[in-house]
Parts: sequence; C-alpha cells; structure tokens
Amino acid sequence: MIITKAIVTAMAEEAELIIEKYNLQEKEQFWTLKIFEWERAGEDDGKEHIVLVLCGVWKIYSAMATTYLLENYDPEKIINIWIVGNLSPSILSIWDVILPNCFMQHDVYIPKEIDNLSYLRDPIFVEYAIGEEYDLEKFKIHLSGICVTGDQFIDNEDLKQELKENFSADIVDMEAYSFLTVLKNYDKLDRAVVIKSVSDGADNSAATDHVSNLDIAMKNAVAILDFTL
Repeated sequence: MIITKAIVTAMAEEAELIIEKYNLQEKEQFWTLKIFEWERAGEDDGKEHIVLVLCGVWKIYSAMATTYLLENYDPEKIINIWIVGNLSPSILSIWDVILPNCFMQHDVYIPKEIDNLSYLRDPIFVEYAIGEEYDLEKFKIHLSGICVTGDQFIDNEDLKQELKENFSADIVDMEAYSFLTVLKNYDKLDRAVVIKSVSDGADNSAATDHVSNLDIAMKNAVAILDFTL
C-alpha cells in the first residue's frame, strides 16, 4: 500500500526548503506547475509517498495545483504551506506559525441579494485546528484563526485595517481559499491542512520584511510540516 501526502506551495524560495529536507526529485513540469516526488519504505511493507507541487503565486495557480493533485493522486493528506501577512499583531508575531480554521475571500464582491452566488462570499471552515497553542520559545503555534485570501499583496495600513474590520481576520494570503474551494468541490476538505508562517505585518514595510523574514518564517513552517507528515 502506498500512502501519498501532497503539498502545495507557491514560491521557489518556499519550496526549496521542503525539497531539500525530503530530498524530493523533480518529476515533470505541467502547465505552470513543477512537480517533485519522493518515496520511502513505510510500516507493514507499505510505502510513504510525498508529492509537492510548486505552482506560483495567484489564486488560480493554487486551484490548478490542487486539481492536478486530486486528478492524478489519491492523497491521504493535502497540505497548503505558505508565508502570510499579519493582521493581528497583538496576537501574532513575525515568524509565528498559525493553522487557521476559517477562510474567506477579501477581493470578491457579490451583493447579498444575489443568493445563487453566495458561495463566493461564504467562509470555508476546516475542523483540524482545535487544541491549545504551543510556545516553542523560538516561535508560537496558533491552532485557530481567520485567514483572508485575495489576489493582491497587502502593504497598505488603510487596507490592512479594512480587512481587520470587515473580516476580523488574523492573517492575509493569496492562495488558501482557492486551495480549499477545490478540495470542498471534490468532497475532500477533511484531508486539508493549512500551515501559515508570518513573514510581515501587511503594512508599509511589508515588501522589505517579506524578503528578509522569508527564510526563517519558512523554516518554522517546515518544522510544523514535519509533524504533519
């Protein structure tokens, strides 16, 4: 029996740490997607199989990567791992890791009167993120929270406050909602794990902070990925 665990990530800088840690080998490039794989012997004569898709930044690429994995594999677990902007500095710190359990889109507007399109504004919930928070001294793990997704990098204080006020959001990213939407439509939402690590404050210095904090933020996320796999 082969147990497959799948990973979706956006940027090469994020993927490189995972590829190196698990000695993944590039298998093919499909559309804009780069696929990496690794396999080892598991328990009871089984095999453990890891497949990673490096998809690029954009909601549509995240959806493409997730669809590719579900159409070509039957993953026991499918993990979305990325770095994010911090909307709740009173709760989260740079380099903290959060496993959010509520997801919304912040850049889609559908009037409430149009009921048949309500799925575009409805939140998505996952049920894994329950328990107590952990302080690992170097960073904290937060096991719940609200993540908002949109096709824009947030580096504006006014927009940051707007997202906080409108959605009560803790973090902002560019992929998670589309990742989970695909899983929901395949009826495999129960296989999802979302791991996010804070790289910046979604403020005027976000672009610079994103670059300077990316490596440490991803190392922290990969440490949690190791437990998840």
